[in-house]
Amino acid sequence: MVSEIARCGAVMMTPFGIKIRELRQTHGITMADMAAHLNVSSAYLSQLEHGKRGVPGVIMLDQICALFGLIWEDAEDLKTLAALSHPRVVIDTSHLGKEAMIAANLFAQLLPRVSEEEAQAMAEWLKTRYDQL
Repeated sequence: MVSEIARCGAVMMTPFGIKIRELRQTHGITMADMAAHLNVSSAYLSQLEHGKRGVPGVIMLDQICALFGLIWEDAEDLKTLAALSHPRVVIDTSHLGKEAMIAANLFAQLLPRVSEEEAQAMAEWLKTRYDQL
């Protein structure tokens, strides 16, 4: 999984956007070529890479995997990365208990203040816990 967030100009790229750009560059595919293949605009792909669009749907993800020849684990890794790259995350705490609600709110307030290393440590703990559930 991509561990760093790339900065392109003044816009932060999502981990999914970074991976898509890496795949395009590795395969020598321009954004215009990829857009034509997927039947979307270059502007849409640019917004997707830069986190200005939400995560693409299942069909679009399958088309992207097919374009780059991703199968099995590689395709699943890309889909997981997409699912973890929502540029604007909302946590509905209305159905959670008091402590979970407090934890979600504290996390939302704390995360913008932590270093990238601290965020990475938190993400690793959360991934480990997620895998256990």
